[in-house]
Amino acid sequence: MGLHSCQDQRFLCTECHKTCSATQGTAFYRLRTAAETVSLVVTLLAHGGPLHALVVAFGSDERTVAGWVARAGDQGQAVQEHLVEPPRDLGQGQADASRGKTQGGIVWLAWAMMVQTRVWLGGAVSAQRARPLLRRLLERVRRWAAQRPLVVCTAGVVSYIRAMRETLREPRHTGTGGRPRLRPWRHVLSAPVVKRDERRRVVETARRMVDGTPARGATLRRRSQGDGVLKTASIERLNATFRERLASLTRRGRALARRTLTLQHGRYLIGTVYNFCTPQASLPPTSGGTTPAMAAGITDHGWTVQALLSLHVPPPRWTPPTPRGRPSHALKRLIERWCGDHG
Repeated sequence: MGLHSCQDQRFLCTECHKTCSATQGTAFYRLRTAAETVSLVVTLLAHGGPLHALVVAFGSDERTVAGWVARAGDQGQAVQEHLVEPPRDLGQGQADASRGKTQGGIVWLAWAMMVQTRVWLGGAVSAQRARPLLRRLLERVRRWAAQRPLVVCTAGVVSYIRAMRETLREPRHTGTGGRPRLRPWRHVLSAPVVKRDERRRVVETARRMVDGTPARGATLRRRSQGDGVLKTASIERLNATFRERLASLTRRGRALARRTLTLQHGRYLIGTVYNFCTPQASLPPTSGGTTPAMAAGITDHGWTVQALLSLHVPPPRWTPPTPRGRPSHALKRLIERWCGDHG
């Protein structure tokens, strides 16, 4: 990569001899507004600022601001998949679902988090709070979690238990023909927490270990959260953060999302700002505060929203096409060059 233009911040690729901008691959690519202004607006939106007030304050069109939010959501999703989703030892995870409102009706958003570091891991969206939604959520948990001892605390919904048993498993190869049998992960514990309400107050909480032994669950609980009991308080507090900052998730409000994609953009924007930019008082304190990403070892300092939006996320690894017939010599050279031993 060589310098092509200092004034426009453009670079020249020495391989393909094409030029590219310094902001290509970020949320600021081809924007006419200054990056500082866009970062300020997105920061206010990520912390619950009303859209119409920001439109009036900054003099921008509502569709322009909505486009900035969409760019920030796509950038947050790319950062989340690149830095947070690689497998790690979760120890204890918590999962829950929240209801959102769109013009087409009600949608459900399910998400999970790592208790020890308070990292928001991501989630899934569906029109119904049923087992397919929970299976999609747990499939993402399966990609996040290394095959280590793991306890998952959930709300008292029966579908969680069956979805865990159907998702957290792997094929067992025996060397014989046919489809291999699926074997559940070892040392995966399921701990539903059932709460009984009376007059909008919790009067009773029942905890039970469905899969696994109570002794193993107590060991994982002490390692991940210290003293106390198995609970869903961390994910419920995270749910409250999302409801506070995303108006269409408010339980008693008039705000609606026009499309489900709008909820997805807002979810990734708020989640990545929470992970990388927001210090948490429940984590070990540092000089500038400890963010969940710092506690998980992903970064060594807290980020600003502008740094989050300007991060260059590498593109996914090139996969060769699968044409019919024998591959050509040119395609073989491309596979050898770009895939190496993984071709």
